[in-house]
Amino acid sequence: MLPNNPAISENLYRAPQNQWRRWRRRFGPLFFRLKRSLENRLTSRKWAKKQAPDLEFCCFEHATPLFRPLKNVDQYLQVNKVTNLTLAARHIDGLLIRHGETFSFWTCVGRPSASRGFLEGLILRNGQIGKGAGGGLCQMGNLLFWMVIHSPLTVTERWRHSFDVFPDVNRTLPFGSGATLAWNYIDLQIRNDTSCDWQLKVWLDETHLRGQVRSAQAPAVQYEVVEQGHIIRAEPFGGYSRHNRLIQRAILPDGKIQSEKSVAENHAWLMYQPFIPNRVEE
Repeated sequence: MLPNNPAISENLYRAPQNQWRRWRRRFGPLFFRLKRSLENRLTSRKWAKKQAPDLEFCCFEHATPLFRPLKNVDQYLQVNKVTNLTLAARHIDGLLIRHGETFSFWTCVGRPSASRGFLEGLILRNGQIGKGAGGGLCQMGNLLFWMVIHSPLTVTERWRHSFDVFPDVNRTLPFGSGATLAWNYIDLQIRNDTSCDWQLKVWLDETHLRGQVRSAQAPAVQYEVVEQGHIIRAEPFGGYSRHNRLIQRAILPDGKIQSEKSVAENHAWLMYQPFIPNRVEE
């Protein structure tokens, strides 16, 4: 028999749901990590592993600042992030991606554990700011993804951020132009379907994380990435969502567009107020 008291009834139904959420948060990542480890052992893909001196042609380069003014974020987390990025860069800088090979961020970098020198840094979990070993490596994922979509390399796995946590203060790139990471099941993977070797370069200086995509041959076209269909939408429950598409255009030397294709479609919940309210005059 069901209880007559609505409050008791609601709590009875809600308790199993809350317990399930707790179990899912605790054991879900473990399941997916084991699943990914098994997949990597059984795969026939050839992983990119060799680091080499710089290839001749720089096809695209980009840099992102190491420190940003983030509200309610301890500065030491950004300092620790620099250490984490430096450790990851040692494994990626100079990496060759030959024809048919696939770059996997986690296969290349390995587990970001404290025992390997990775420090506590900023992480985002379900739209909330937290702390964890290896935090801040998403900045490397963002840089790599943005550079690679300016090349003919193929992104075979990329995960978008489900929440847009920080407003567009000093943002110079389109919304959704990055790639989130979580050991080892949320990965960034890039395959070389071209006939020549390509190379990833990443390094840090005093102020920026810097990177290049290089090639053994001079590129026949240049690439640009443009945003289409950007919209911020009020949802029925009272919050806001954000949506767009990123389009890659191959540009010939005479400036004509040779081809264009979609390289990303983004959908995220906003964790801030996107519009400035109208000011009421007294």
